Amino acid sequence: MQVLARAPDPVSQTVRLAQGGDLRAFEALYREHSGRIHALSLRMCGDPSLAEDLTQEVFVRAWERLDTYQGEAAFGTWLHRLAVNVMLTDRRASTRRLARVEPVAELEGPAPERPAGAGFDLVRALDALPTKARQVFVLREVEGLDHAEIADAMGTSVGTAKSQLHRARDLLRRFLT
Repeated sequence: MQVLARAPDPVSQTVRLAQGGDLRAFEALYREHSGRIHALSLRMCGDPSLAEDLTQEVFVRAWERLDTYQGEAAFGTWLHRLAVNVMLTDRRASTRRLARVEPVAELEGPAPERPAGAGFDLVRALDALPTKARQVFVLREVEGLDHAEIADAMGTSVGTAKSQLHRARDLLRRFLT
């Protein structure tokens, strides 16, 4: 019986080259994954300028921590997890900075008013959500993380993550109807 040799995975080869310090290999990884990471950043923060900054920060961290990638999961999965952690860390740091400057009040009560004649606009509805509710909604409904993963990523309890998701869904429902 003849055993066929498996062709090496080009992504794994590229990752190994990048881990060895090959900037061209890392650039190839950047080109392959930057669109997905930027889309995640934009959904998480709702600010295009901040999303650009966060995307760059994710790849800076990826370069710094590339040696920790062991290949147990797909590189894209590892990078996605790193990206979520970078974004949540940035949110926590921003919250602390703002708390030192001025009190931060979260949106309570009814959902923001929709302009007359506005159609179904999920992007604007997501932008209107409070930051934590938007992030939990994106992590659950867009990225597919379960409640325990969301709680772990956000440094909160599973109950709080579920509560924020319920709140986000309720505000979105009110905004879109």
